[in-house]
Amino acid sequence: MCRQPQFSIIIPCFNAAATLPDTIASLQAQTLTDWEALLVDDGSSDATTAIIAEAALADPRLRLLGNPRKGPSAARNHAVTQAQAQIIAFCDADDLWAPQKLAHMAPLFGQPQIDAVYARIAFFREVPEDAAAFSTVPQGPLGIATLLGENPVCTMSNLCIRKKSFATSGGFDETLVHNEDLEWLIRLAGMGMQIIGHDETLVWYRNNAFGLSADFKAMRAGRAQALATAQRFGARTDTRAEAIYLRYLARRALRLDTGRMTALRFVLEGLCNSPAGFFSDARRGALTALGALVAPLLSTRSRRHLFGR
Repeated sequence: MCRQPQFSIIIPCFNAAATLPDTIASLQAQTLTDWEALLVDDGSSDATTAIIAEAALADPRLRLLGNPRKGPSAARNHAVTQAQAQIIAFCDADDLWAPQKLAHMAPLFGQPQIDAVYARIAFFREVPEDAAAFSTVPQGPLGIATLLGENPVCTMSNLCIRKKSFATSGGFDETLVHNEDLEWLIRLAGMGMQIIGHDETLVWYRNNAFGLSADFKAMRAGRAQALATAQRFGARTDTRAEAIYLRYLARRALRLDTGRMTALRFVLEGLCNSPAGFFSDARRGALTALGALVAPLLSTRSRRHLFGR
């Protein structure tokens, strides 16, 4: 019988030919080498499938899977059922990992009470060295109240979870296109699972102004569904949490350069909800407000140079 790998890495892929080779290379650069990667092609029309197939021929740790349904949530749910390891690590096809990512996650799962772990991430546009914005990791286990503000996990590329905990959660809601990760994390926290943060930058998140991450209307619709899940666990949002979330949207709008006024509108809405919430992180709130005020006065090139790293 073949020995199980320590980690199963789940990567949904859709028309990812431009970024997938770098993502695969970041996996192969891991200092902890005991892993498998399940790359789920979601009906790509570019060279994604060929890239995966060629890489799998050279590295047997890589496996190509098809998605029997549609969308990243279905791809992740399906891949977990095929995973051999007892720890699942999610990664998106355009993000990158630090070489020590898995090596630093592994010891934390030696504590049986821990269900899932995330770290700090860096935001970049072209190359990781350009990153100038970083997430923060709050102290203590992650709870619904924190998730309702500025979700510190930020991206599924940043989370590892025990396979049995994932199964208990019921997996991702495949009807959601946006904030499916937030809705799922709220369920984890509501079920009493322990999600802890590791305060080190281990993931590089690629900003993409043309991707789903820039569709703010759909993001807010998905958030409404996540809030409904929170209510089922007796948790409700408030004006402070909404202001923190709007600050997050403003920062994302600045990074992705989605328009001169988009960030400013989020800032004003956040301040109307709760000035104290918007400035709960004084530095982040002040820089976001200042950036939103300055952005309409700048050229596209200047905005991207200042905010897009």
